[in-house]
Amino acid sequence: MAFEDMISWMQEGGQVGIFDATNSSKQRRNMLMKLAEGRCKIIFLETICNDVDIIERNIRFKIQQSPDYAEVPDFEAGLRDFKERVAYYEKASLSRVYETVEEGSHIKMIDMASGHGGQIQVNNISGYLPGRIVFFLVNTHLTPRPILLTRHGESRFNVRGRIGGDSALSEAGELYKKKLAKFVEKRLKSERAACIWTSTLQRTILTAGPIVGFPKIQWRALDEINAGVCDGMTYEEIKKNMPAEYESRYKDKLRYRYPRGESYLDVIQRLEPVIIELERQRAPVVVISHQAVLRALYAYFTDRPLQEIPDIEVPLHTIIEINLGVTGVEEKRYKLMD
Repeated sequence: MAFEDMISWMQEGGQVGIFDATNSSKQRRNMLMKLAEGRCKIIFLETICNDVDIIERNIRFKIQQSPDYAEVPDFEAGLRDFKERVAYYEKASLSRVYETVEEGSHIKMIDMASGHGGQIQVNNISGYLPGRIVFFLVNTHLTPRPILLTRHGESRFNVRGRIGGDSALSEAGELYKKKLAKFVEKRLKSERAACIWTSTLQRTILTAGPIVGFPKIQWRALDEINAGVCDGMTYEEIKKNMPAEYESRYKDKLRYRYPRGESYLDVIQRLEPVIIELERQRAPVVVISHQAVLRALYAYFTDRPLQEIPDIEVPLHTIIEINLGVTGVEEKRYKLMD
């Protein structure tokens, strides 16, 4: 069964597995706990929704999008079938059996989708990772809103092919910041609760400068990958003066760490609080940051594999709009300059 496959994967080095199944009976959950005993820790996650409108909307979306109903041409027939399944599972509702201690660790999310006074109940949750899971879930919601990602305007170091540093904007970068301000004003004119996030480096702060009417927040976690002793060098200089480092980076950009600097994995780790705060936001956010950082954020929201992150295309003078909502993630790109 799929659960056994997941356990085998975890014993081969996997750390976290998500077993997406109904598991609506106490008998079923006890079976899973016995299978996992001594092999991994189980946390059950239950979502409860009492809002009839949200339930109806989710059911209709399920019928339209789920492969389970791809071969069912009659929408109403699919709707009846799904509602019959829901009625069956309600008979073995988790709520009536979670009262027993034998159920072990669990999290219940009650009416969290509406965004109006939902609840989270936790039982027997301890340890760092389970605690982080709870913290993450507390901050997630399905309120539709866009996240706009863009690199700073072209910098003087960009023109010279140098990495890192804290240089000012080039002539093209100065032009981009004006175009960006006009775009943001037009795109978010009815979203006065929106905010602008930048790194602490001047090229992002300068890029955000002309944007008015929105609060601006500087995040050190949004700073570009730390190039360590290579800061300010060109890749050709690194290749010539530090050939071993150049070769190591070429072979594995994801895990390569600059001497006294960072790797992509380090950047991903420091972005955790940024990601959780982005998940928490219910209004649009414009993130003005740097290539490595935006690659990681983009990969998170679009579910790109870890290995692909160092090669994701995030060009200068382009806005990547990611729309989050109940139907998933949609992406648009706006190129403001050639």
